[in-house]
Amino acid sequence: MGKLRIGVIDIVAKSPSKAWYARVMRANLASIMPQVVGVWCEDEGHEAHVAYYSGYENMADALPEGLDLVFISAFTQSAQLAYALSHYFQATGAVTVLGGPHARAYPDDALKYFDYVVGFTNKALIRDILQDATRHRPTGVYLEAARQPTSLPGVRERWRFIVPLLKKAPFIKIVPMLGSIGCPYTCSFCVDSIVPYQPLDFDVMQADLRFLLKTMKRPRVGWHDPNFGVRFNEYLDAIEEAVPPGSIDFIAESTLSLLTEPNLKRLQHNGFKAILPGIETWFDLGNKSKARKVMGMEKVRQVADHVNLILRYVPYLQANFVLGLDTDEGPEPFELTKRFLDLAPGAFPAYSLLTAFGRSAPLNLDYQRSGRVIGVPFHFLNNCHAMNVRPKNYAWPDFYDRVVDLTAYSFSRQAIARRYRANTLRIPRWMNVLRAISSEGTGRTNYFRRVRQRLDRPAFRDYLEQETTTLPEEFVNPVRGDLGPMWEWLPKGALHHDPHAYLKAEAVV
Repeated sequence: MGKLRIGVIDIVAKSPSKAWYARVMRANLASIMPQVVGVWCEDEGHEAHVAYYSGYENMADALPEGLDLVFISAFTQSAQLAYALSHYFQATGAVTVLGGPHARAYPDDALKYFDYVVGFTNKALIRDILQDATRHRPTGVYLEAARQPTSLPGVRERWRFIVPLLKKAPFIKIVPMLGSIGCPYTCSFCVDSIVPYQPLDFDVMQADLRFLLKTMKRPRVGWHDPNFGVRFNEYLDAIEEAVPPGSIDFIAESTLSLLTEPNLKRLQHNGFKAILPGIETWFDLGNKSKARKVMGMEKVRQVADHVNLILRYVPYLQANFVLGLDTDEGPEPFELTKRFLDLAPGAFPAYSLLTAFGRSAPLNLDYQRSGRVIGVPFHFLNNCHAMNVRPKNYAWPDFYDRVVDLTAYSFSRQAIARRYRANTLRIPRWMNVLRAISSEGTGRTNYFRRVRQRLDRPAFRDYLEQETTTLPEEFVNPVRGDLGPMWEWLPKGALHHDPHAYLKAEAVV
């Protein structure tokens, strides 16, 4: 095997955006595994180039010519772009590999457009691909390691691939780190629920923190752990041993059940500036919120009190909700969320629409068995632009009426003002304002309003009601516009996929 010229593309965004928040923060949403793959390829003696697409780059120019192999990492919302890029690079003679969440969720579809599709990935699997590096057409080869890797290259090893990423972030620059893989919880709708929890090497983590403190003036670290701090005391002991308290600003996604007051005091002491807990719903799924035995308004009060406690120690909090779960019915879930915002005005609400990402979660099989999963193009499956599961307890117009009402309430001038007053520090205050007036706030409300208006069109409504499989223009024209020049490289039929592929694969087994 000779020395290969390898390109690695991390698709951070599916399309350009004029929103200020997107321009400020998108570069900070890059994944870790594309950088890891770049390191592993170089370890094997090859030439690796890592490029990031945040919506504004021309990927045809971002990598050198004459590549032998191109790895692409994509979330499902970026699948159509990934397919077009694969087609483009295959036409130049390169062999293409897809990894990332979409590869795990929809391997059957991705195999039509890539030479290799990989699930769980470790260094040995990458080595096998590098040693083979041959075309597999018309159907690619699916490869998967038995489990997630037990160790990963740290920040120091990935630094040459991180620096270009930080240059893309104009103001706030966040270094991605990972302390654990998988999730100890079993929420059946969650993509991480089927990935066993596994902490990574604390020695590597400590070395990375020391490296950042020497390399950057005031480092900011974003923990990519699905649930940071499951082994809380061990994590914080390791951080405190590595760097002086408060010398690095941290952002983490965690669960309310871990955020007790003693733990919050340690987080504050060690410079944690933002926390992203999952609330999900006011009914059921209470194992992550310390509210297993309470529901409804009682849970709202309990969680609001907990959130207000957190904000005394951590200045920025994003509360994550899932709308449209089967446990929800009538106006109550939406009205309870409004009451939560009244009781905890400092929290920034993030709403996800129930979305079944192929094989990613066990509950998706139930949705497919009941015939409720719709083949909405991948481009819209980002938890907010389309819901591909027909609601169990709502008609579509009723559901979107309630979504519009809730988001309008959440990002009204009054709500923005309450959130501003409830946060005392400058950056959290203005970050909340920026998000609320940008694509994640009023922009999303306006988008939901447009969806609600389209539901009055028979072609659009019939598609969501599963009375036709003909894609309405509202699901075609935006993809064409967002892909721009890459639209011409989108393979024929790539806007369509089988929404029941997971169920059919299970039936064969």
